Amino acid sequence: MNWISLESADQLSGIKQQQGYCIIYKHSTRCSISLMAKRRIEMDASELPENMPVYFLDLIKHRDISNQVAHDFHVHHESPQLLLIKDGECILDQSHSAISIEEALSEVN
Repeated sequence: MNWISLESADQLSGIKQQQGYCIIYKHSTRCSISLMAKRRIEMDASELPENMPVYFLDLIKHRDISNQVAHDFHVHHESPQLLLIKDGECILDQSHSAISIEEALSEVN
């Protein structure tokens, strides 16, 4: 699994400008549910298209970026949370035990 660490507003701006699909996973290092969701994502990583960027946001370290994600993509803050982004817009928002790579990929044309 090649996580891309999401740590800056500039990166988030780049995601908003990016064409195609990407995933943002918001993770709390203090939450066992987040750990389980992260493990499920990693177990299903082989299902992801090779060229699909997968961003990892440690929301404890980067609460400001987490808040900006919620604002920019018009989603309610959750933890853990997986967002499927297409052409700079959030088209799928999953949280807690509903996080599923299989379901997210069903949205990818």
